[in-house]
Amino acid sequence: MSGRKRIQVDESEWYRMQRKAQKLKEVLSTLPGLIDDVRAQTRADIDRTFAAVEERRRRQDQVIQNLSAQTRQLEADTSRRLQEQARELRGALDETAGRIRAETRQRLAEHQEAVRREISAERTERRAEMARLSEGIEKQEEDRAQAEQTVRSWLADGRTMAALIAETLPHERYAPGELDRLTSRLTTAENNAAAGRFDAGLAVAQEAYHSLSELRVGIEQRELERCSAQTAAVEALVRIEKLIEGNKERPVIGPDGAALPGYKLDVVYWADGELDELRETTAQALSRARDDRSDADELRGLREQATGLESALEDVVERAGMRQLASQIRVNLADAVAHTLGDYAYYDLVDGEYQDADPRGAYYAKLRHDNGNEIVLDISQAQRDSGECVIRVHSYDYDTTSEADLAARARAIGEGLETQGHQVSAPVSEKGVPDEDLRRRVGQPRAGGPESASESASESRPGTA
Repeated sequence: MSGRKRIQVDESEWYRMQRKAQKLKEVLSTLPGLIDDVRAQTRADIDRTFAAVEERRRRQDQVIQNLSAQTRQLEADTSRRLQEQARELRGALDETAGRIRAETRQRLAEHQEAVRREISAERTERRAEMARLSEGIEKQEEDRAQAEQTVRSWLADGRTMAALIAETLPHERYAPGELDRLTSRLTTAENNAAAGRFDAGLAVAQEAYHSLSELRVGIEQRELERCSAQTAAVEALVRIEKLIEGNKERPVIGPDGAALPGYKLDVVYWADGELDELRETTAQALSRARDDRSDADELRGLREQATGLESALEDVVERAGMRQLASQIRVNLADAVAHTLGDYAYYDLVDGEYQDADPRGAYYAKLRHDNGNEIVLDISQAQRDSGECVIRVHSYDYDTTSEADLAARARAIGEGLETQGHQVSAPVSEKGVPDEDLRRRVGQPRAGGPESASESASESRPGTA
């Protein structure tokens, strides 16, 4: 005769109904001030990002002034168009801050591509014009000094452009090794000029210069693309950050879909570390998104990650709500069993408390008969976040109670639960004797006052089942 019986209670259908009725998975996404907060932070990041763009443009404009007349106007016009492109992009991002959606990103990308084509067409036209002006180099062979000066001018412009790229642009990110290759071409042109081969030197110098100039434009435009991707990623992750903060505490929704006055779901507590972990993951992703070393592909990946983080937040919130409900289920089951044993064998409920005063753990209830016999109910989830509870009945009888009587008592408990709509398994005996330490612990006064742990926990984190 073990004196220990186990009854499994299946609440999976009840869980499904509660999820549906209380809409636990619906994250509060229309929080007051959410859009304004996201917009404010996004705009602050836009200001930071484009301040760097403007500073780079200022330094480049100073360098361009050192170019020869033959290339200065081309680069000045290009800089002006790039500046307009950056200004338009910043304005569009600022205008849509807090509400950048897929269609917005698509529209911005299409506009940027159109501007890129326009700049490319203008430069191609100017390059052809420069080539026509240089066709007279063969005639200048008669004036070697003039020919040498022309080549040296192009070489100086090439070196200036190479220095501009090296000092102001992330060329290794977008075109690794290309600057070194083109700088080597300038060295070849210098060698040709030194050998008096001005025609060959001019051809190589011009081609190297134009390639360097186009490298600059290409990097600038890819960097603007990265800035756009960065803004989208930051905004998406800031939104998740704000959603996490705004869902730390939620109203408890009753079966009718209305909030229950005076009841709150403490998601931080019931998530048991999961919300903190999600917050840390979001913070790390946001830090990478704000890192200017992150490239466009990584930033697009971080924006996509934000979608997964919102889904994860929904899961955390749902689990927190179900854990709170499951905690109340354990109390409700103890009450139902106490009523059944009161009717069946005249036991009275004398105390109840959560394990370690933690509503997330097992619930214990102590019942006592007039003859001194006691029963302790140990009610816990079969598995974490499952829809099944296990009721362990520990019987402490001073008189002699047969195994048949204990089995009949367990069956009576199961039948009582079934009449209340619970699905229960047939009771089974467990090996061993009832836990005397458990019997002594349940109902012992706790530090902090005479109030029982279950009452204290219930007041601070109320259930709704």
